[in-house]
Amino acid sequence: MKQVSAIFLIIACLFAGFTASARKSQTEEFRRKLVTLNAIVKELDVSYVDTLDASQLMDRTIGALLYQIDPYTEYYTDDNKDELLTISAGKYAGIGSSIFKRGDYVYINEPYWDSPARKYGLRSGDRILSVDDFEVKPGTPVDEVSKRLRGQAGTEVKVSVKRPYVADSMLTVTVVRDDIKIKPLPYHGVDDRGIGYIALTTFNDNSAEAVREAVLDLLSDPRLKGIVIDLRDNGGGLLESAVRIASYFVPKGTEILRTVGRNADDTRVYKTKHSPLAPDIPLAILINEGTASSSEILAGSFQDLDRAVIVGERSFGKGLVQSARPLPYNELMKITTGRYYIPSGRLVQALDYSNRNADGSPTRTPDSLTHEFRTRAGRIVRDGGGITPDVTAEEKPASRLLISLATEFVPFDFTNKYLAEHQQNYSPDSEVVTDEVYEQFKAFVDPSKFNYDRRCETALKALREAAVSEGYMNDSVDAQLSVLADMLRHNLDRDLDRNRDEIVENLEANFAVRLFPDSDNVRRRLPSDSVLITAGDIILNSVRYSNILKGAE
Repeated sequence: MKQVSAIFLIIACLFAGFTASARKSQTEEFRRKLVTLNAIVKELDVSYVDTLDASQLMDRTIGALLYQIDPYTEYYTDDNKDELLTISAGKYAGIGSSIFKRGDYVYINEPYWDSPARKYGLRSGDRILSVDDFEVKPGTPVDEVSKRLRGQAGTEVKVSVKRPYVADSMLTVTVVRDDIKIKPLPYHGVDDRGIGYIALTTFNDNSAEAVREAVLDLLSDPRLKGIVIDLRDNGGGLLESAVRIASYFVPKGTEILRTVGRNADDTRVYKTKHSPLAPDIPLAILINEGTASSSEILAGSFQDLDRAVIVGERSFGKGLVQSARPLPYNELMKITTGRYYIPSGRLVQALDYSNRNADGSPTRTPDSLTHEFRTRAGRIVRDGGGITPDVTAEEKPASRLLISLATEFVPFDFTNKYLAEHQQNYSPDSEVVTDEVYEQFKAFVDPSKFNYDRRCETALKALREAAVSEGYMNDSVDAQLSVLADMLRHNLDRDLDRNRDEIVENLEANFAVRLFPDSDNVRRRLPSDSVLITAGDIILNSVRYSNILKGAE
């Protein structure tokens, strides 16, 4: 026995020596590559035929290097590190408007409600021509314009724009910057059925307190029968915020997750620290493929603890944890430092960035190779691919016509045109897109300019080519294909009528975001939200709600 123990001790020592040697060799190779990289950069700087922007070149090199690791490990220069701070703090100083690239130009997308941009008259659809003395030329990056629009609260910025659908289209607006707070919770309320609803869009420093206030307000309503938390398209944020929100619904001291890093001593356990506000209220969580990171922590932990029914579509599957690290010259790095595991012990990470396919894409574990875990009540849940809902409820997919219209900015442009030509007041509860307005929209869609995605015509063209190349084409086949082409030929006017309901819904959303506060925008969409309706039905059916959480359904 002693001899066996001695042999294992020798093997362990040899293995440790080999490991240390391998690490030393790897470190030396890494240092050699750094020396080589430094030499390459120097040669480019001194000998390349054209003068290079060294700073830009290195920024791109660092970005490419980090992206090879995973898409969440990122480098932030002193100029753009505010983006990272904005995500966590939920605020920044600027004009308060999103901007976007359309073709070669940069446009105002939507000034936030009560923002300086809206207050001083900037509108959706304005093409930005200059910011102070900086000319926004064709091809100017969006982040370059965004950086110049931001600045210290109380300072002025002069924005010149070209406004569509007005007589005097060239405008210059002087905007006084202010502190812009990103509201993580645009709406909460109780509907006529007694279903409380909380729309949570991000997890920042303000999210937990916003949810706390919303929960207390909902609990004060005597009609309340249950709460739905909407995490659809919520890409996450601070995991501490998710843990604190969980504490409102589960007992104090409940483990929500644990993070595991590279070394054994990097493990950290996160438990709730406060007594719950609503430990027994029926609860449902809405998720979809845009639900990720901290959203999956909240939804996944509630599923593992059998605390809420998860409704919707399978979530994104991000089980990696990032931390911010300071760099020289006042720069920052966001680096993946660990993986998180929710109460059942499962990891929801879907993609493996350390093992890639031949084309460089990360591998995905097939469902057949995932592992079973158990919730507190014994229900089977699986790892390796996000959160699978307890009840699947898919949102109706948009038609190809609506996708084509949105891609071509047709509803966006029509809304801007209509509001420029019709100055009137609307109530948040009013219908904006009447029959008359929709007829105007149909007339606005120019068939000669609208790039309609004609899949049937494309498929028929391919079928004709295949028939010719394979020798099947003759007069009879050609005649039959022509008949089929006539039957499948697009009639834009007919298609606009056929898809009227979903197009009107999209137009209503375009009008609402320009006319009403965020809370009204969200509230207006709820009556037609089929996934929310499904979740409410489950809460109101106490037997079904209980059976789902017990695994009896």
